[in-house]
Amino acid sequence: MSARRRPSTPPPARCLAIVLATLALGACATPVFRQVPTAPVTPLEAAHEPQRHAGTAVVWGGKILDVRNLADETEVQLAVHPLDAAQRPQQSEPVLGRALVVLPGFVDPLDFPPGRFVTVLGHLDGTRTRRIGDAERALAVLQRDALHLWPVNFPRERSRVSFGVGFGVGIR
Repeated sequence: MSARRRPSTPPPARCLAIVLATLALGACATPVFRQVPTAPVTPLEAAHEPQRHAGTAVVWGGKILDVRNLADETEVQLAVHPLDAAQRPQQSEPVLGRALVVLPGFVDPLDFPPGRFVTVLGHLDGTRTRRIGDAERALAVLQRDALHLWPVNFPRERSRVSFGVGFGVGIR
């Protein structure tokens, strides 16, 4: 008589550990830009000391306020917010300042409407003066190297994974 081996099942603790590890890895926020600058510079610091910060690489994100097409480039004015671990602008946090993101050539303002959020990797390139209300302000200029336009429903976009607790009732 041959003995049949039952397939081994992992202990419940091992199964739980595998499930939790998978969920934890899936919940990790992947940054938009993997190679990021190490020295954070705010838009206000960059505007106050443009020569000191010229050429410095930064990752900034925020809300689009205005788009202005010039002869050979487009300026996108941002209200810059702090970024989370995934480099998403945190709109609930105070604004760090305003900045002008410069894009080469013509960009249709319909593609970058006011109120949308972006994250930009670029290098600082001096300042430009713009009127904000009744005041003239020097705004830091960021020459875009890469740009991520967040979805229209940002930041209300939720994870597609959800967990629930339930119970059942059996009726005879």
